[in-house]
Amino acid sequence: MTTTPSDTRPFRAADLGTLVVLAWSGQAPDGDMPYLLAYSLGDGANGPEGSAAAVAALLRNNGLNLGGDVVDGAQRPGLPMTLLAEAGQAVLTMPYLNAHCSVPPEWFAAVRTRGFAYFMFATRPWPEAAPGRPVAPERLAAFAGAVETLSTAAHVLLPTRNLRG
Repeated sequence: MTTTPSDTRPFRAADLGTLVVLAWSGQAPDGDMPYLLAYSLGDGANGPEGSAAAVAALLRNNGLNLGGDVVDGAQRPGLPMTLLAEAGQAVLTMPYLNAHCSVPPEWFAAVRTRGFAYFMFATRPWPEAAPGRPVAPERLAAFAGAVETLSTAAHVLLPTRNLRG
């Protein structure tokens, strides 16, 4: 039997598993910062490790480094992802996926002020934070701030658009 190396295997969105997007705002030295976190529940066909590998491949295929410097999307006009913020919703679009989430009013206010959100796409699955279940702020901080999450995620200052331009 022969196998295809994972770096040449075609991308299958189903390998990602269930993707979740969370939005919140938090204090930064220069005011409120709108944050957006995307992660998989790790429930793809190949389990948590397969979901992590699929997310990593998706991010690398879109020109993002994992655990590296923060990419300023305003300085990368060819970055193949967009963030639409409108009517209490954040809509993230990139090749192979389109995800949206409801955003709190303070997030929306911060994104209007800054014109971007700090977007982190974690390769590390987080099965405990499933859609429809509340996430306590301390659990979110523990996951999003963990070295295992930060060092394997893509970090982007993602400019926002709205329907008016």
